[in-house]
Amino acid sequence: MKQAATPNLLSSGRKHNHLELLERIDASGSIRAAANALGMSYKAAWDAVENINNLSAQPLVERRVGGRNGGGAVLTTHGRRLVAAYRRLDKERERVLAHLNRVMDDFDTYYEMIRRFDMKTSARNQFLGKIIKIKEGAVNAEVILNIGGGDELVAGITLDSLKHLELTEGMEAYALIKSQWVILSADNDLKTSARNRLCGSVARCQEGAVNSEIILELPGGKHLTAIVTNDSYHDLGLKPGMRACALIKSSHVILAVAS
Repeated sequence: MKQAATPNLLSSGRKHNHLELLERIDASGSIRAAANALGMSYKAAWDAVENINNLSAQPLVERRVGGRNGGGAVLTTHGRRLVAAYRRLDKERERVLAHLNRVMDDFDTYYEMIRRFDMKTSARNQFLGKIIKIKEGAVNAEVILNIGGGDELVAGITLDSLKHLELTEGMEAYALIKSQWVILSADNDLKTSARNRLCGSVARCQEGAVNSEIILELPGGKHLTAIVTNDSYHDLGLKPGMRACALIKSSHVILAVAS
C-alpha cells in the first residue's frame, strides 16, 4: 500500500486551487492578494491554507503579521520545494497522458472514471499523521495517531475497519473530524469522558445567524475548526488569543488511508 506524504494537494482535481494558491502566496507575500488573483474569498483562501498545513508533515505556509496587503504569509522552504516538485511532476504527467491518448483511443473515458476514485470529504478537519499504537479489543480497536506538534488523536474503530484499512503501526493515515463534533471548553481542568483533548489558542471567530465558527491553533501550527451555537460562543467568551481546548470523542474520529 502506497502512502502519500502530502495528500490531496497532489490530486489533479484540486491543483488549480491549492497549488496555484501556494504559488500566488509565494509571489505576493499575501493571502488576500493571492485570493483576489484567483477569484477566491479571503476566508476560502485561509481555510485552504489551514487545510494544506494540516495535511503536511511540515508547515508549507507561515503567517506574517502586518502584511502589506493584509493576511501576510510566505511559503516555507518545504513549501517552495513541494511546489517545484509538483510542477516537474505535472509536466511529466502531461507528457505521459499525451502519449497514452495517442496509443489508446478511449483513454479519456477511463481516465475520467479513475479520477472519480479520488477521495473527497465534507469533514472540515483533516489531519495527516502516523499511527504510533494500535490496541485491539474483542470488538473494537483503538488507534493512536501522532499528528505532529506533540498532539495525538485517538480513533475508536471496529476490528472489521482495522482489517479493511490494513492499518499497522508506523504507517500514515488521515484523521477526519466534522466541525460539529468538536466540543470547546475554556476550562483547561474540566474533566470529561471525551478521549481526545487538544488545547491551543483561538485564532479566529466568525459569528453567523445561528452558529459560530471557531478556529483553534494548536501548538504544532495545525488548525482545528469547531462549529458551536452562538449562545455557547458568547457563554464561553471566546476571542482571538484566548486559550481553549477541543474535546473529541474517539468514535467521532474517522480514519482513512491512501490506496
